Amino acid sequence: MSASAVFILDLKGKPLISRNYKGDVSMGEIEHFMGLLLQKEEEGALSPLLTRGQVHFLWIKHANLYLVATTKKNANASLVFSFLYKVVEVFSEYFKELEEESIRDNFVIVYELLDELMDFGFPQTTDSKILQEYITQEGNKLDTGKSRVPTTVTNAVSWRSEGIKYKKNEVFIDVIESMNLLVSANGSVLLSEVVGTIKLKVFLSGMPELRLGLNDRVLFELTGRGKNKSVELEDVKFHQCVRLSRFDSDRTISFVPPDGDFELMSYRLGTRAKPLIWIESVIEKFSHSRVEIMVKAKAQFKKQSVANGVEIAVPVPSDADSPKFKTSVGSAKYLPEKNLVVWSIKSFPGGKEHLMRAHFGLPSVEKEEDEGRPPIAVRFEIPYFTVSGIQVRYMKIIEKSGYQALPWVRYITQSGDYQLRTS
Repeated sequence: MSASAVFILDLKGKPLISRNYKGDVSMGEIEHFMGLLLQKEEEGALSPLLTRGQVHFLWIKHANLYLVATTKKNANASLVFSFLYKVVEVFSEYFKELEEESIRDNFVIVYELLDELMDFGFPQTTDSKILQEYITQEGNKLDTGKSRVPTTVTNAVSWRSEGIKYKKNEVFIDVIESMNLLVSANGSVLLSEVVGTIKLKVFLSGMPELRLGLNDRVLFELTGRGKNKSVELEDVKFHQCVRLSRFDSDRTISFVPPDGDFELMSYRLGTRAKPLIWIESVIEKFSHSRVEIMVKAKAQFKKQSVANGVEIAVPVPSDADSPKFKTSVGSAKYLPEKNLVVWSIKSFPGGKEHLMRAHFGLPSVEKEEDEGRPPIAVRFEIPYFTVSGIQVRYMKIIEKSGYQALPWVRYITQSGDYQLRTS
């Protein structure tokens, strides 16, 4: 990666933290960069990478802070940005909220962390769980009680400590899929994608090796099995603990897991998915004085599944008043501060169809037409169900002491950015 320096600045461009790993970027150059950045922001011509002379400035904005990395080489920009976001993640783990005040209150620990996160321009230990083993914090003070650097830092398995013990050895596996949907006003599906993650919560003693098997289409083709119950996954990304060479050769996900919670992998479904909850809306205006909105919701997933906590947010004119509702199931609530009607359905079984009617007084229909209408947004969660049909076929846990461990698997599909346009 080879970044020369990392800077944290406030919104006015005043440096709060500067860690110059190679000493080849001056504060004057940073001031010029901030002037250029603020100028570009005013012009609406922002770019995540700005160059002045021989120095490249790569920056991100988080809350009321700018995080900036500089380099004079042709560095891998994606790695630099990944590092900056990792800095945000680590600082957020330490300070709960990463903002200007938390930086000012923790100068010492911030510099300690930056020294461990990067050395001479190259990323080093970026796992917050490992960093917390030897950079600990009590209030705003740095506790250096551990003089010995943990073996995890120099270990081949840097993400897991040795000597972990549990009375009950268990692994909890969550397969979570989020559906993003965008439907045009005429009912055409503009975007339909499913993004999935497999998250683990690990309570295992020692240094176990785990092997996870999925109904992956490539694996089924390699082993000569049918494609009927397999899924095609794209854009697969793994946690650093996964042995990629093993996955490439026989599609086995083999790894020594970190302790506690972590995201093992993420993926995207290669095929377009059918919308799970379909919404149709009709708006009728009467003599410029009232408006009636009818919304029909249909669950387009299998009958044995049930969507929980369904919320359908329907936009209404900003000058609407005197709301009246009628629903076939659930309840409707008017939120005037957001110009929304939220229809809440506690339990929505697959294959069912429900109606909601809303009646509003409307002093000025013309005003609503000028404003345009935001899309209908839907939230839901369907347990024991995945759109892709992905399945955990097995989880093998191998540890030299030979203990027995229990793996638990849970499947959840939920709404991501799920919108249907109405105008």
